[in-house]
Amino acid sequence: MTALTIAAAAYPLDFLTDFAAYEAKLTDWVAGAADHGAQLLVFPEYGAMELGSLGGRAVAGDLEACLHEVARWKPQVDLLHQRLARHYGVHILGASGPVFLPGRDRPVNRATLYGPDGVLGHQDKQIMTRFERETWFVEPGTGLTLFDTALGRIGVVICYDSEFPLLSRALVEAGAEILLAPSCTDSLRGFSRVRVGAMARALENQCVVVHAPTVGLCDFCPAVDENIGAAAIYGPPDLGFPESGIFAETPLNQPGWAYATVSRADIAAVRRAGGVLNHMHWDEQAARIAAGVTRA
Repeated sequence: MTALTIAAAAYPLDFLTDFAAYEAKLTDWVAGAADHGAQLLVFPEYGAMELGSLGGRAVAGDLEACLHEVARWKPQVDLLHQRLARHYGVHILGASGPVFLPGRDRPVNRATLYGPDGVLGHQDKQIMTRFERETWFVEPGTGLTLFDTALGRIGVVICYDSEFPLLSRALVEAGAEILLAPSCTDSLRGFSRVRVGAMARALENQCVVVHAPTVGLCDFCPAVDENIGAAAIYGPPDLGFPESGIFAETPLNQPGWAYATVSRADIAAVRRAGGVLNHMHWDEQAARIAAGVTRA
């Protein structure tokens, strides 16, 4: 498949009375994107934290209790996403959330990729923010995953991970054409850091980057109480791509989907014969660095 329609979610967190409410919400979101022709749907980092409300406000309002409440719903969340992916014939990067692994006391922040045939795998966040390290004690995962799908080769760089170029570069060198950057940020400066990082990764790797954030206020969970962002789909500002590098973006802090149709052939073409060749010339940095820095 060469042409691909992508949907990036600017996703609000809601207080849920029961799992049926979550199922109805997610079904509505997926159905809307599928009706628009989207084949790849991307939900944000920590979007799963709304599931903490299923334990009631006292649980959702307690940082530690909320982690465990969200994690315990993961099997049902997986089944729901698999059913929706199969029914609509789409690929879905589900909203990330805490997962407690065997033998580990602290959770990882995991995003799972689903396809029409089931779970394709997962990506755990690699580099933790100060809040995750110092307050929440969420631990980094081990290793990066390249998803070789019917839609193309896809990598995931969760929020802060998108601000570290070597993570994305490792995925691109393994073959990634599209990078998914789900995020959760509580300030305009935090959102801007991820936005700038995502656009830079698209530039230097001459690939498509999909940015899907949480948006709006969440009065029941202090970990995600304020969410600032806009969903967007970026490419390199080069031949065959938008001159701004922005395929599509939603208004700031407004829930909804950003849609764009991208071409894997265009990615291959710009890497081969673009106005600049950042992807091809990446390795030239090594020799310059090896020569050292001269102080003037």
